[in-house]
Amino acid sequence: MPKSAQASESKTRDALAGMAGVSQVAVGMPISRHPPAQIRTGAANASGSYKVDELALEYSRQCFADSPIDTVRGEDLDGFDGLLKANKARSKWLVLYNSATPSEGRKRFTIAHEFGHYILHRHQQDLFECGDDIETGDNNERDIEAEADLFASTLLMPLDDFRRQVDGQPISFDLLGHCADRYGVSLTAAALCWTEIAPKRAVLIASRDDHVLWAKSNKAALRSGAYFATRKNIIELPRDALAHSSNALAAGQQQTTPARLWFPREPETMMVNEMIRDAGQYEYTLTLPLLPEAEWQGAHHDDEEPEEDTYDRFIRNGQYPVR
Repeated sequence: MPKSAQASESKTRDALAGMAGVSQVAVGMPISRHPPAQIRTGAANASGSYKVDELALEYSRQCFADSPIDTVRGEDLDGFDGLLKANKARSKWLVLYNSATPSEGRKRFTIAHEFGHYILHRHQQDLFECGDDIETGDNNERDIEAEADLFASTLLMPLDDFRRQVDGQPISFDLLGHCADRYGVSLTAAALCWTEIAPKRAVLIASRDDHVLWAKSNKAALRSGAYFATRKNIIELPRDALAHSSNALAAGQQQTTPARLWFPREPETMMVNEMIRDAGQYEYTLTLPLLPEAEWQGAHHDDEEPEEDTYDRFIRNGQYPVR
């Protein structure tokens, strides 16, 4: 991992640690400091997830009373998903999320993302606008978007509890759907979280119209060369991929296929278990090819920066996958 990415990850996780386990409220786990009263008594819903808007309001009021988040509300936002803005005196902050978004999980993730900006970055600027169509500008701005994204994911899906849900079970989109329901997030968010903690090589691919929209490889997959280098290229889906339109009438959402279908540098005899699932109302398909342990290492070494994959390029350009 590049040193800048390591520093961002450490900064974000330190901030969450400083919240003394507040994210554990998501699954009804005890926390080491007294949580806000509304969170203790009424924020958790039947699925075990909590109201992240109440968390942002109450935590900021208790810990940063001179400049708290004063309002969290939905509006029909044009061109972006969320906004964090200070008043002129910087004595109050406003969080807006796009109420037109049909996914409740995406709304929760957006609020958590803006809360991340508040915790991590509010001393750097007064206005944050985040969404698929917003260009972020310089490197520092792109880094803070990635930090807020990591903050939201870790806040909503505590990793220790997430691991307990998936450890010892064969991975499937049904299992990831259980995690999505448990934490009140989208299937995409749960799948991305699992990709990061997967014990072996893992790649998550989102596609539409027979082309890759974005893809995320974990560290093990990156090091072995299993990633999509699409900085300037349009990547077409392999014709034999389950998500390809030519296979629309095929029965089932899982197949065993040669690894070279996706990654030409893999050994000829290596097979992968490929599974797909439509991602809600967002008109793209998720593909998860489960890769065995690498039989060899790619050209990258631990002291080199791996080539940026599609997902990271989207993040760096301020374009976020549907959560």
